[in-house]
Parts: sequence; structure tokens; C-alpha cells
Amino acid sequence: MGKITYKIERFDGEKSYLQEYQFEHEPGKTILWGLIKIKEEIDPTLTFTAACRSAVCGACAVRVNGQAMLACETPLDAVLKRYDTDTLLIQPLANFKVIRDLVVDWEPKAERLAEVKPWLIPHDVFSPQTGCRQTPADFKKIDTQAGCILCGACASECSKLSADDSDFYEPFIYAKAGKFVADSRDKASQERLEATFNKGLWKCMHCVECVTKCPKKVAPGQEIAKLRQLSIKRRLPDNPGARHAVAFLKDIKDTGRLNEMLLALRTEGVVKSAKRLPFALRLLRKGKLNPFHFPKPVKGIEQVRAIIKAVEEAEK
Repeated sequence: MGKITYKIERFDGEKSYLQEYQFEHEPGKTILWGLIKIKEEIDPTLTFTAACRSAVCGACAVRVNGQAMLACETPLDAVLKRYDTDTLLIQPLANFKVIRDLVVDWEPKAERLAEVKPWLIPHDVFSPQTGCRQTPADFKKIDTQAGCILCGACASECSKLSADDSDFYEPFIYAKAGKFVADSRDKASQERLEATFNKGLWKCMHCVECVTKCPKKVAPGQEIAKLRQLSIKRRLPDNPGARHAVAFLKDIKDTGRLNEMLLALRTEGVVKSAKRLPFALRLLRKGKLNPFHFPKPVKGIEQVRAIIKAVEEAEK
């Protein structure tokens, strides 16, 4: 391969524009290598952030051809091969305010993160003299979440944040909260759980982008699921999301199939469900809804129940 092109989305404080840079390809390099080469040899005004070059600090996260990734650990050759091209589009992270070029503003995100108090609040039994000891088994429960480097890749790709971020935290915030909620040394578990519950815990769209884009395999989506389960166990205020999950599980346990008529009633209640009557009538006319259909247990329902029981036992 000869020359390659970076098409970079730049921002000067007032407007965004695309600028192309072409340079000689070198095998075995990273996306970040290309950005540094441009800044040092072609255009010193190009602005981006990077520090460790070892996938530890998270500072170099950008979007490459629309996908968030760490520039320092992403092999350039692999991306060129994946898209079968010699031109890459480099953009700042989405769902962040852009300061300049590829640099985004982390201040509002940090303020939202502080709302869940992402630091250890130890039980009174601990002291500066004794420290906050933890068994290997308890540490293993939070080991993965501890790997979050706050790169912002999950927030960039989150469909819910793109639609509306006013009632939903960034995925990494749920992951940070989940870590301390599960930490055996911490005494503020309930406080953090309530903070996430009150900020859209049940509004995740399940797009799984935060799971697939996390360079550290933290899987914020799974932490959201764990926090939801805990909110039900601890009987936090009733809401449609929790009611839907409980009703869904009950149907699967009872028959292995969803009872769609009752599922809506159990989720939204009689009053809200009644508001959907015109829609229900249209479904009836089209033969898409049968109010007199009550599913019978599927063949092998005992095996289904055994699987559910095994999962519930494993989660205790």
C-alpha cells in the first residue's frame, strides 16, 4: 500500500469542517501514529488528546469510520483491511461537546459521574490503621468493573444518550456505580443504587453498543442489568421497567410463552393501558390480537423452569 488518507472532522470553536491529510503508509502502526505524524510533519494546528500510548489512560478515544475506539491500541492495518479502503474518517467522540478538533469536554461528564460518588465509602469497621481489606473472592466480583479507564467510547456509541441524555447517565457511570454497589468494603451501596435508579436505570435501549465498544471489556450494559436486578430485590419504588421484567419472567416460568394482553396490563397498569385502546382495536381488526388467547405451557416447560432456577441459584 502506498499513501493513505485521514479525513478528519475539525472544529475551530464556531464551525465543523472536514480536512484531508495524506501520508505514506507504514505497516505495523496504530491510528494514533497517523494523528501524531500529521501533527508533527504536516499540520501542527491539528488538536487531539493522547498520553500513555498503552491503552491505560483512555485519553485518545476517537471515532474511526463511525466507531469509537482507542487510537493508541487500534492497529491501522486492521482497520484499513476491515473497511477495504485507504481512507479513514476520524471524528471526535459523539455525545460530547467538542472543544476543538478531536478534543471533547469531559467536565459535564465528570460532574454527572460525581453524583454516584465513585469512590470508596468504607464500613465503620475499617480504619486508616487496619485498612480496607477484602477477600480475593469479593474482589473478583468487582475486578472487571475496576478496569474502566473513562475513555468515553461507551458514551459515544450509546443510543439512549444520542436520543435524549436528560434522563439517562453515561454507561460508564452505571459501571462505576455498579462497582461500588457490589464492593464488600463499601457502606453506601443503597445510596448509589438509588442514584442510578432515579436517573434512567430502566431506560437503557439494549443496543449493546457500550458492551461491544468497551476496550477493557467492562460491559456497562451488564452492570445496568445487575443494578436493575438489585433494585427489584431491594424493592425500590415501583416503575414500568421493573414491572415489565417481573411480568415477563412470570410468563416464562408459567408457560414458556408471553401473554401479551396481560403483559401490557401488568407493565403499565389499567389506566395507562386503557389509553392504548384505539391501537388495540386496530390490532383486533387486523387479526393481530386475540384477547381470548391464553398460552398453554410449551413442551419441555419443566426444563425451562429448571434453567431459570439454576440461574437464580447461581446469582445468589
